[in-house]
Amino acid sequence: MPPANPALDTVSDAGVPDEAVTPLIRGVAVLRTLTEAGGTLSLSALERTTGLARSTVDRITSTLARMGYVRLDGRDAILTPRVMELGNAYLAALRLPSLLAERADVLADELDESVSLAVADRDGIRFIHQATRRRAMSLSFRIGDLLPTERTAPGALFATEWREPEWRAWRTRRAADPEDSGFAAVPPRQVAYMEGDFERRVRAAAEGGWALDDQLIEPGLVAVSVPVRDPRTGRIACAASVVSHTSRHTAADLRETLLPRLREAVRGMQNDLRTPVRATAPPPSGLATWTGASKQELGRGFVESLARGLTVLTAFGEGRAALTLTEVAQATGLARATARRALITYEHLGLVRARDRVFELTPRVLGLGFPPLSRTSLPEIALPHMTELSERVHESTSLSVLSGRDIQYTARVATGRVMSVNITVGTRLPAYAASMGRVMLADLTGPERERELRALAPLRPLTRHTVTDLAALRHVLDEVRAQGYALVDEELEDGLRSIAVPVRDRTGRVVAALNVAMHAARHTVEECVRDILPELRAAADRIEGDLRVAGRFTGVAVV
Repeated sequence: MPPANPALDTVSDAGVPDEAVTPLIRGVAVLRTLTEAGGTLSLSALERTTGLARSTVDRITSTLARMGYVRLDGRDAILTPRVMELGNAYLAALRLPSLLAERADVLADELDESVSLAVADRDGIRFIHQATRRRAMSLSFRIGDLLPTERTAPGALFATEWREPEWRAWRTRRAADPEDSGFAAVPPRQVAYMEGDFERRVRAAAEGGWALDDQLIEPGLVAVSVPVRDPRTGRIACAASVVSHTSRHTAADLRETLLPRLREAVRGMQNDLRTPVRATAPPPSGLATWTGASKQELGRGFVESLARGLTVLTAFGEGRAALTLTEVAQATGLARATARRALITYEHLGLVRARDRVFELTPRVLGLGFPPLSRTSLPEIALPHMTELSERVHESTSLSVLSGRDIQYTARVATGRVMSVNITVGTRLPAYAASMGRVMLADLTGPERERELRALAPLRPLTRHTVTDLAALRHVLDEVRAQGYALVDEELEDGLRSIAVPVRDRTGRVVAALNVAMHAARHTVEECVRDILPELRAAADRIEGDLRVAGRFTGVAVV
């Protein structure tokens, strides 16, 4: 039987090339193990699962923490959104999500069903885009999840291009793992596999140009898939699927009613694939130059060969799908010999493939932390940074979003003071009198802001200090927009002083606000600006950095 966690395969010495980088193999094993565990695992559990010595686990997790890929919280190692830059490198190099996601989203809206894009990963499939519907009975697959080929509609399509070596590898895996225990994203098989069933489905997919999943993954789940072919080669670039539940559509109904519209959307996707590749930015250089300083600072606690090796993956990206050894060395700042050993290691692990002296990332890179983080929310991203901020300033900190006339608290870290601001997640307060509300209102365009202000009128005085004149509030918002922060002094409640800054997404749009709130007796207005504002801005910068990484190919919910 295969190990419950595929990461164990990477720790074994069997078949490892002489030039492979052992610390890099072990680091990948730790990342895969954390991924399979849902993103969080104790250090002792990592030791047991990977078979690595505890000292090795400690050094690897310390290095990953230095890179921002892992957060160490007591005895636990927790994947952070920053690790998604590895999967982002693959998705950017692939181009398919950037080119096809919009059509998939439009189709999902039109059909009111979930739509997914998937690519082949050896004898499995991985999702590269999901347009899901919000329902009580919803689909839980995530970008990067690995599913066995034979239990999916896309798998039958990809298998139409298999040759004998691929069929042989599939049969070997099926014989070794009949219960699909090596695929954490799918439930255990409930119905015994019928010999020859997958082969029949593959033949039907080859003849019809589409494939059906009639409750192969679990009861009630049905899907229909169509191949999206690369116009240059004619081979399948990815598979587009419409996924539903038998309470809404039977498998036959999917074929009769939704397949024609899916095929129409796929024709548009294939036209989109004709878009030429254009370099949108100069290639990176010196990506790994920081590792030397970290090694000098941390000594044995920092595994430089692991950090350098992981940096190699980020050399790939949009317009850099295939790189030569020289290009990898230039992008990372590593010696050619060092870059070559990392690439040899990745080829052994199935993360990189070599073709005609160039190297490409494989879908397996998505297995390094991406799935458990692909549905992370802004409050989840912000909370560790808010905790750090609260510890540094010794005051409560909150995150909120604009909701109609109010702000709504979505995350909060309170201090242990006897007298502290007592607000819970979900609380709503008038936006016009709150520091967080003002930074969000200040970001609105002129017409948007006027519409919101008219909706707020008349402004009710909450204390004797509350700004209640619309003209005066317009002036305040102009100042907030110019200075980049809002300070509200006893306007919401007597004795309450707060200062807030905006939190922006990848496009620069303000999607939330972060504040520090306190009793007015503890800090003067001048002290808030001088001492707390820099810490507040630094925390917002860190949140925005994680949000940019997490939101590049996934939708990050703000609540």
